[in-house]
Amino acid sequence: MSYSWSSLLPLLIVLSSLIPGMIIFTLREDQTTLRVALNLSAVSAKVILVGLMLFGVSQGQEFRFVMPFLPAGNLILHGDALSLQFVCLSTILWLATTIYAIGYLESSPLRSRFFGYFSLCVGATVGVALAGNLVTFLLFYELLTLATFPLVVHRGTPEALRAGRVYLAYTLSGGVLLLMGVSLLHTLAGSPDFTPGGYLQSFTGEQSPSLILAFALLIAGLGVKAALIPLHGWLPQAMVAPAPVSALLHAVAVVKAGAFGIIRVVYDVYGIETVGALGVHLPLMALAASTILYGSVMALRQQEIKKRLAYSTISQVSYITLGVALMGPIAAVGALVHLVHQGLMKVTLFYCAGNFAETLGVHNVHEMDGIGRRMPLTMAAFTVGALGMIGVPPIAGFISKWYLGLGALEVGAGWVVAVLTISGLLNAAYFLPLVYRGWFSQPPSQWPDEKPLGKGNPGPGETHWMLLMPALFTALLALLAGLLAGSTFSPLAWTQLIINREFGL
Repeated sequence: MSYSWSSLLPLLIVLSSLIPGMIIFTLREDQTTLRVALNLSAVSAKVILVGLMLFGVSQGQEFRFVMPFLPAGNLILHGDALSLQFVCLSTILWLATTIYAIGYLESSPLRSRFFGYFSLCVGATVGVALAGNLVTFLLFYELLTLATFPLVVHRGTPEALRAGRVYLAYTLSGGVLLLMGVSLLHTLAGSPDFTPGGYLQSFTGEQSPSLILAFALLIAGLGVKAALIPLHGWLPQAMVAPAPVSALLHAVAVVKAGAFGIIRVVYDVYGIETVGALGVHLPLMALAASTILYGSVMALRQQEIKKRLAYSTISQVSYITLGVALMGPIAAVGALVHLVHQGLMKVTLFYCAGNFAETLGVHNVHEMDGIGRRMPLTMAAFTVGALGMIGVPPIAGFISKWYLGLGALEVGAGWVVAVLTISGLLNAAYFLPLVYRGWFSQPPSQWPDEKPLGKGNPGPGETHWMLLMPALFTALLALLAGLLAGSTFSPLAWTQLIINREFGL
């Protein structure tokens, strides 16, 4: 079998993370310069390769790598508009998080192990995005579980090890359910490529019960990583991981892999018509709405900043599932663009939470009093992320919720607007106190664990530049994604191209 440049490009994008990760494992702890060079070279190569694919797809070029793997189930990597949306998000946030992690772990032990698994995690995430069929998706989905477990338990404390066991129990169980669903569909239809509009339309009728069972298995397996209730229990406990890991888990890697899988199953495996004919979108919609409200209520009850952000993720990622389940093109735009917008806003919040903890020892809500006077730039980035999550214009989160609300009205699901409104009010209830405390409360005479400013810090009162710049960068992207939503190169414009393909508009 011969391969061309266009067929090899998807493979090269995946390998640009996997190969450096394997090399980094072999480095000694004192080989800091080489490890940093490998990390930055790998992410730079990925940015270039993804840029080439992005340009090619925008010009109508097809990128497809095929390798024999199983009988009637090839390993397929395919670059289309939908996969590229997730790949671009992964690449941009990998760049920012790599810089952040280098600064965060500057004097920590086991850095080679951390960055090795960090690169494998990103490679697996990109593999999930570029997967061209369910067999390939399952392979990278399980690789993602194995790559993220060592990151969750990186600190090696009893609490971290306990969280890791819970994480494995949930995600491996989800993997088994996903495998059962994929196997059932494989017996019915084989493992063809993901197809806009779905490839199961001809299998309804007598096989509807089997299709409904397979759908339930797939959603349950994907719902673990997407943190749909009651499969969400691993996520708050995983917050014991270092801040770069938390950022990666919530913004792009694990929870987004689950949500992205649900998008693929609904649009490119079953298709809108088949999902509607089977009626499986109704329980999915109810599950997503329940998760949105549950996550918001639970976030309001948390006093630890990272746990509040974790429950916020449980709520916010379910906006994606809700928009997909609404079955209309406008809601679908809101769902898919939220895949990007939520990632930008949530990674910003976790960067800032990590900065507060590392610089001042601030971990809890009541400790944020006056922190904006001590760390004004970090607090400004946190404010952008928080207001975006609430849905305040013109930040990106407003665009997502606007389209979800319009999409709900389009299909006559007015009750969804009520869910979005209640969730927005709850978001304001658990984010605005943090913003108020940070800017308007009196700072304490002494912070819980203030670190001295290190060399390279941008100025008095702030943190190391490698921790600060990623937060400012992603906050700026979240703001620009909202301000420039109507431009040709915005995430919204690219999402509309995807939806036109899926709905045949």
